[in-house]
Amino acid sequence: MPVVIVTDSSSRLPASLTDVHTITQVPLHVTLDDGTEYLEGRDDVPPDVVAASGATTSGASLADLRRAYEEAVARSDGDGVVAVHMSRRLSGTWSAARLAADAVDGEVRVVDSRSVGVSLGLTTMAAVQAAEAGATRDEVYEAAVRAAATAESMLCVQSLDNLRHSGRLSLTGRLLGSALSIKPILHMSDGLLALRERHRTMTKAIAKMVDAAVELADGEPVTLGVQHCQNPDLASELLDTMLERVDDVTSSLIVDLGPVLGTHVGPGAVGVALGFGLNPLD
Repeated sequence: MPVVIVTDSSSRLPASLTDVHTITQVPLHVTLDDGTEYLEGRDDVPPDVVAASGATTSGASLADLRRAYEEAVARSDGDGVVAVHMSRRLSGTWSAARLAADAVDGEVRVVDSRSVGVSLGLTTMAAVQAAEAGATRDEVYEAAVRAAATAESMLCVQSLDNLRHSGRLSLTGRLLGSALSIKPILHMSDGLLALRERHRTMTKAIAKMVDAAVELADGEPVTLGVQHCQNPDLASELLDTMLERVDDVTSSLIVDLGPVLGTHVGPGAVGVALGFGLNPLD
């Protein structure tokens, strides 16, 4: 059997991909101020959770990760497991993943994707495609590391309030984003979410984000991901615009950021990710 791939629910990969390619997504957690806890991807999470002021999130648990790795090792029939997780600088998931990997006798190699959301999903798919092409565990690991190093991800949010409260925005971003009226373009930088640009309107911010994505694509074949938080219409418009502007899109997908990431970025957020070197997604 090919090397088995594991990720976490912040990858936001749809069932159309996880089911076909047998990808395990270990759930992240969201907890309300009344103590109610939900497992992302397993529980039916009410949509208003992303706007709940008392909601908190936590990474994948050591127990869930170890269980997922043990099951994946059993399925791999000796070929091993590669686990691709969200940036170690955004969550304790990666550290827990390393502990879980150590507990299963070195059968699992853990990749820090240096990203989150659909960008993590595209890095995970790079690992999947390498595994399905017959690569060894170490070769799959290297393929994922290369994909993580070249991926680009940006996000426009309606407000910085959620990110300020969660502490997921870098110090520089907090200082530069102190004006409540701005509409920032955020991007992943060295594994952290940082401020790239700021604009006075969401329309202007999205237009500048598209310009930046076109420049980053630079005519190369790219896999295009659009992500949003409870804003499917704008996400669809953004995808159409990107397909018109980017020269060579091998495949594309739209994902909802879900309750955990949505709690941090707030309703209305929309963003893009570019993956390089992938075959068409199917």
